[in-house]
Amino acid sequence: MSGLLRKVDAVTVRVPDLDSGLEFYRDRLGHEVVWRSDTIGQAGLRLPDSDTEIVLSTELEYAPSWLVNFADEAAEEIERAGGRVIEQPFEIPVGRCAVVEDPFGNTLVLLDLSKGLYITDDQGRVTGVER
Repeated sequence: MSGLLRKVDAVTVRVPDLDSGLEFYRDRLGHEVVWRSDTIGQAGLRLPDSDTEIVLSTELEYAPSWLVNFADEAAEEIERAGGRVIEQPFEIPVGRCAVVEDPFGNTLVLLDLSKGLYITDDQGRVTGVER
């Protein structure tokens, strides 16, 4: 078995609004904006030594997001292994996502990139998804 969780895709950090979050994480801490979507209230920032992103969010709570091959199958596997599904798999702009809990009460956000990656303009604003 090679492991269900492939890598930490992102760490979501809740902020009151994207501009103040970007002022802190981009302007004061020096993280480069990879993408920004005002529609979903999120912005992704680069970690210089990793392809894991900091995702600022106006809606989601602080949590790691784990990349999996298929969110639906991963949620089922977590449940079979003794965890539980908190939020059934659902569509996101770049794929599918599910929220589960391990037997110890830890929340795991599972996501796949089955629809592709964000396409951005020269300002980092999301313009679409590329497969």
